[in-house]
Amino acid sequence: MAAMTNRDDVLKNCRPPSEAPFPRDEYRSRLDRVRGRMAKNSIETLLVTAPEGMNYIGGYQCEWYQGQSPRQWPASSAIAINVDSDRYIHFDTEREAVLTRYCSVAEDIRIFPPTTMRDGVGFIASELKSEGWLKGKVGIEMHSYRPNRLISHRFEDALRSAGAYDVVDGTDIMRDVRWLKSPLEMQCIEEAAKIADIGMKAAIAELRPGVMEIEVVGAMTYAMTKAGGEFPAIYQPVLSGQKTNAPHSMSTRKKVQAGEIVLVDLSGVVKRYHANLARTFSMGEPKKDVKALCDTATDSLKIMRKMLRPGLPVRELNETMKHYYEEKDIWKERGWIGGYEMGIAFPPDWVGPFVFDPLSEINADRLFDANTAVNYENQFFLPRHEGMLFQIDTLAFFQKDARILSEIPPELTVIE
Repeated sequence: MAAMTNRDDVLKNCRPPSEAPFPRDEYRSRLDRVRGRMAKNSIETLLVTAPEGMNYIGGYQCEWYQGQSPRQWPASSAIAINVDSDRYIHFDTEREAVLTRYCSVAEDIRIFPPTTMRDGVGFIASELKSEGWLKGKVGIEMHSYRPNRLISHRFEDALRSAGAYDVVDGTDIMRDVRWLKSPLEMQCIEEAAKIADIGMKAAIAELRPGVMEIEVVGAMTYAMTKAGGEFPAIYQPVLSGQKTNAPHSMSTRKKVQAGEIVLVDLSGVVKRYHANLARTFSMGEPKKDVKALCDTATDSLKIMRKMLRPGLPVRELNETMKHYYEEKDIWKERGWIGGYEMGIAFPPDWVGPFVFDPLSEINADRLFDANTAVNYENQFFLPRHEGMLFQIDTLAFFQKDARILSEIPPELTVIE
């Protein structure tokens, strides 16, 4: 009998100490909530492929999700949940066998056969059929970027061929369940906001005429990482001058100039939970009309602070803020006003599925329920193409109160 190789020993037996983010009771509660929503939607089995959902159910996180993978390496790792089972099945490639054992609480891990490399579509369908989990409707996450359209169709065909009664879009099950957060999740967002403040303070300390935008990015990233912050789901831009009119630009080697407007947009991250924060700076004393517009826009947050409470109607926030901007005659200068859900996020996006703004009826009749978190974006174009006022804060709604989490002043800050 041949001796076991190092490779085989590692893949079969290596178990680093657990780094699952939360206790097992937290994950059991999440699984129960998902199963309850599945029952409501008459879905027997849900195949979770989005990184956020896989993390939510068991703590799993990975650096690479095959988002732009070669055709031979399709994004097919997944978690299967059955409406009648108190366990879930984690399917993954052999290359992630060790990772799956230590970073999640999964108890039923099934590794693709080595001959399939990373293509587990057929294996997953066969295993679910053997479990008897394909007798009713199966939900797959059709609105997720992972897997792509072709692989998603392959999953659908394989599941139907294995006996699934029907295959439907189950994307909103996991997304909707994640809207209401546990106390442990809200604590993570609070901690993430503190780390965001550390990053913003580091950016302020680094900002000066002649510094490259990417130097400021480096300083704030280092400060947040040193404080225990994780990598964010979106590149965190530092933009200067007229580039701030395009706030989704990338930071470059461009040097910040005296007299320019500078925008810093970042997120603190704890256990993959994000808290978003953005502030605007003036490199030297701004012109009077620039300062006046910035001050007027910033004063709107005073009104918001007084309104915040658990159960605040979305429509009330939208209409109150819009009324203020119109009354002060700055509505016509707006960029985007509104916000979206904050929570678990992986690259390439930290924008959560719940979104709101004064010009849309989407979610307008919803409430900001207790145990939820969103950001709020206050954007206004400044005169003469000088740039944009770009303010973002994370709003957290707890059981007894609600508040803006950052302690960084929102006003336009002058850097001498």
